[in-house]
Amino acid sequence: MELERAKKYLEKGVDGNADGNGGMFENFMRQGLGLRLDSIERGRVLCSMKVPVRLLNPGNTFHGGATTSLVDLVGSAVILTYGLTSTGVSVEITLSLLDAAFANEEIEIEGRALRIGKTVAVVNVEFRKKSTAKIFAQARHTKYLHLPPSPPAQTKM
Repeated sequence: MELERAKKYLEKGVDGNADGNGGMFENFMRQGLGLRLDSIERGRVLCSMKVPVRLLNPGNTFHGGATTSLVDLVGSAVILTYGLTSTGVSVEITLSLLDAAFANEEIEIEGRALRIGKTVAVVNVEFRKKSTAKIFAQARHTKYLHLPPSPPAQTKM
């Protein structure tokens, strides 16, 4: 079940709790991002896509902001593979842009859980050029996992 929820999150932009009114990621996904889910297992998600022209920066390379948004999206999907009911809240995203990717270039995005704890999750996300397997961006995504409130303590009266 947890893998289905993560798959739905990536493919449709919903995590099962969304009301369908179109949050930022839902709209981002609906605009034809072309993100394909290639492999999913507990703690690991592998996606691929062609870099769309609309996500290029003024230098005609894959925009760093789009890369960061994909870190958040893929990192959140990795967290969902653990069966959690929420993807948590981003605390930190650290992104290193090592090379450039260009329009219509086929890329892979792989997210791997480094640690999924009770209140904190840490995910590594790598962006590779599919033709050469060369890493062009690498990120670490840290999220706070909100715990549901504890039930009220029962007292004897």
